[in-house]
Amino acid sequence: MKEPSNRSDNNLKARQNRKLVGISLLLIFFVVFFVLSLRLMVIAVGKNVKHVNLNERAEKLYNQTRTLKAKRGTIYDAHGNPIAEDTSTYSIYAVLDKNQRGLDDKPMYVKDKARTARVLAKYLPITEKKALNTLSPKHGSPFQVEFGSAGVNISLITKEKIEKQHLPGINFIQQQARLYPNGMFSSNLIGVATSQNNKKTGLANLVGQMGIEKAFNKELAGRNGFRNADYDVYGYKIPDKKQRERKVKNGDNIYTTIDSRIQTLLESEMSSVQSQVHPASMNAILMDAKTGKIVAQSQRPSFNASTLSGIGKAWTNNLTSDMFEPGSTMKIFTLSASIDSGNYHGTDTYESGRYSIDGKIVPDWDTAGWGYITYNKGFALSSNVAMAHLEQQMGPKTWHKYIKRFGFLKSTHSGLPNELTGQLQFKYPIEQADTAFGQGIEITPIQMMQGLTAVSNNGKMMKPYFISKITDPNTGKTVKKYQPTQVGHPISAATAKKVRQHMQDVVYKSYGIGGDYKIKGYRVAAKTGTAQVSNGYGGYASGDDSYLYSVAGMVPANNPRYVMYITMKQPKLTGTKTATQLMAEIFKPVIVRALQNSNTKQATVHVSMPSVAYQTTTEAKRALNEKDLDVVTIGSGSTVLKQSVTAGQKVAEHSRVFILTSDGWKMPRIIGWSKKDVQAFCSLTGMKLQSTGSGYADTQSVSASTAIKKGQVLKVNFE
Repeated sequence: MKEPSNRSDNNLKARQNRKLVGISLLLIFFVVFFVLSLRLMVIAVGKNVKHVNLNERAEKLYNQTRTLKAKRGTIYDAHGNPIAEDTSTYSIYAVLDKNQRGLDDKPMYVKDKARTARVLAKYLPITEKKALNTLSPKHGSPFQVEFGSAGVNISLITKEKIEKQHLPGINFIQQQARLYPNGMFSSNLIGVATSQNNKKTGLANLVGQMGIEKAFNKELAGRNGFRNADYDVYGYKIPDKKQRERKVKNGDNIYTTIDSRIQTLLESEMSSVQSQVHPASMNAILMDAKTGKIVAQSQRPSFNASTLSGIGKAWTNNLTSDMFEPGSTMKIFTLSASIDSGNYHGTDTYESGRYSIDGKIVPDWDTAGWGYITYNKGFALSSNVAMAHLEQQMGPKTWHKYIKRFGFLKSTHSGLPNELTGQLQFKYPIEQADTAFGQGIEITPIQMMQGLTAVSNNGKMMKPYFISKITDPNTGKTVKKYQPTQVGHPISAATAKKVRQHMQDVVYKSYGIGGDYKIKGYRVAAKTGTAQVSNGYGGYASGDDSYLYSVAGMVPANNPRYVMYITMKQPKLTGTKTATQLMAEIFKPVIVRALQNSNTKQATVHVSMPSVAYQTTTEAKRALNEKDLDVVTIGSGSTVLKQSVTAGQKVAEHSRVFILTSDGWKMPRIIGWSKKDVQAFCSLTGMKLQSTGSGYADTQSVSASTAIKKGQVLKVNFE
């Protein structure tokens, strides 16, 4: 009967085991509870988990700092029209993941790829085939795709047009951008601003990369603001919580001196010449002759600031960062120095063609020369030998002093980045002479413009400037104003006037080489230049297309309103037009437009009538043309018998004068002549005038080219 005893022992052991398990579990629970309590206590006291501060994390969860972005300032032209301003552009992307659905199970991915491609090809610079290929990737299953350069910098108008087509899966991202509405418009001077990420904040900001945009980036950029506050999980600001805030400061606005009407014309004329001869580079600057204010400025190569097309080849701002040997336009300053220092004797003669200095030869552009000529004529002919003589006569120390007086070899302090100062080779006598005609000295266009003001402004040299004022966008008040600044007085007023007279000889003398720059109704003072281009190895390039051509002109000559300087480097001349004619295609229309816009009128210039009676007809015509008179020759004889205006009498330039030859008199066409001119013609020929009306000739009884004789009656009606 041992069975009950065994059953009792088993029950006892079971109870003991359950008790042990219970005790073990209780101990484990207490240990775990203790560990957790200890951990929580450490966290509560230290407020740190895995090097993460819980207080800071909680604060960040509900406390947010929101950046308030500043608007970049606008750059305006002289009339308040925007040249560069802030705008928004958009980039486009397409969602392809078919799991993307919205409310009511509406697809949020590209459902109809063919239709989507057709619409995008209509509004974006992309073909339908390429758009469809982008929407149908051959490898993988991307969540979304983009469209490369065709899908960025999209305008608001284009974005809205695409959105109206209700294309599922097509989305846009807004970006801050810079708008340049005029395209290629003094682009290298104005510069560009592009979006760049700030490493500290991670935010994208517009930053100037060249020109005014870079030089005045701090003023234009302004300062971002911020707002720091507590928000709930839904993004709403929690009331009764303190808020820290710094107001946004929008960038200042900059007003330039550029006249859009003239600048647009200049760009057009520059592009026209560029397309004809494809020069390596060109520069053109129009400046107010009295103040130094730059009215228009362009260069080639340049770029379209709106699309950035061509910017890869046009990062240099030639106005301040292009150094070159100016060639014969430097003779303006050589002549100025010679006259001002009292060493110029214009009627003295020298032998042209070649001149030996220290065993080295200075050649004229026509090495055969023009024989013995005066220095006055040598300047009009752009004789290198004449200038070398002038440098020798005044001495290298005096010449070097004037080079520095005119502001060469030092910065103009334009404010633009990377301004160069130029350089000079002036050790040996031949080098000193070379600089007198623009070789061995390197300058920048802005230095040339500054020096030219001394001649155009009667000795007062003005600093070139291109900004008139900077204003606060919020108040409209002027923060900084730029005004004409005199930076020197290198020559006297008398010297400047004499130099301008010699520059007129370049244009109007029969032997002058600047006749292409004549402008009807205005007197032009100009100097042309041709300089060899460096080959980069201490010598000069060879060949017909290895020159830098230039012109510096002032209009009106007697009291200049504008100065213009043009350079054209290594054009591929075809033989149909000279370099001078090509540059005149830029110079003349731009100068005329500027003069018309400013209502500048040419003062009437009177010249003394020379005596041409009993001279050969050819000599007489040359003498009168040099006075810029409109010569009408009566007869085919070789000798002049009479002249309509008495010798020594003052007569206005461009006036019509008559010379009567020995035989072969024929009636000219007089339609459009003034009554005074017809009367002078009849008085000279002995014809009898019978007139009706007043004004200008409308009819003539004797037909043009008909033989005439003394005493013949001429009936004319004037209207």
